[in-house]
Amino acid sequence: MSEKKQGHKIIFRFHSELFAKEMTETLWALAVDPTQDLYQIDSIPTFVPLIATEDIVRATYDAMEEGLLYQETVTPSGNSTIQVIRQNEDTPLLELRKRFAETGCLSEEVNEDFFVLEVPMNVNYAVVKELLDELETQEEIEYAEPCLSEVHREQTSSK
Repeated sequence: MSEKKQGHKIIFRFHSELFAKEMTETLWALAVDPTQDLYQIDSIPTFVPLIATEDIVRATYDAMEEGLLYQETVTPSGNSTIQVIRQNEDTPLLELRKRFAETGCLSEEVNEDFFVLEVPMNVNYAVVKELLDELETQEEIEYAEPCLSEVHREQTSSK
């Protein structure tokens, strides 16, 4: 296949509406074209808004940060990122994550009550959203959509 690509860390600085403060998160990325400062996001964002796995971003070296600092998104991947908070402690977090895995979504546990969900571009978000809404109505979870791609937005607006 292709040669192994080296991972790079990219620093994201942003204002969090949820926490009402400035925050920093570091994501892994693969070099796409370092001469153009282009990298592909290779980890699921936990808190960074408007960024999803496989987005192509521009990041430049910042001497004060001693690392790559996010500048802009060049090409959105079409993937979406959803934050999910478990509300019912009787429901195992792994069980919730498995239900979303059955829809074709990967997830990453942040702590015992919180995980982030990656919805790939080729997954019908209307199906995922139906499950999210059902679990929220049952007071199993609460969720937020910090990065809902145009493709997924259209799938839910046509209902």
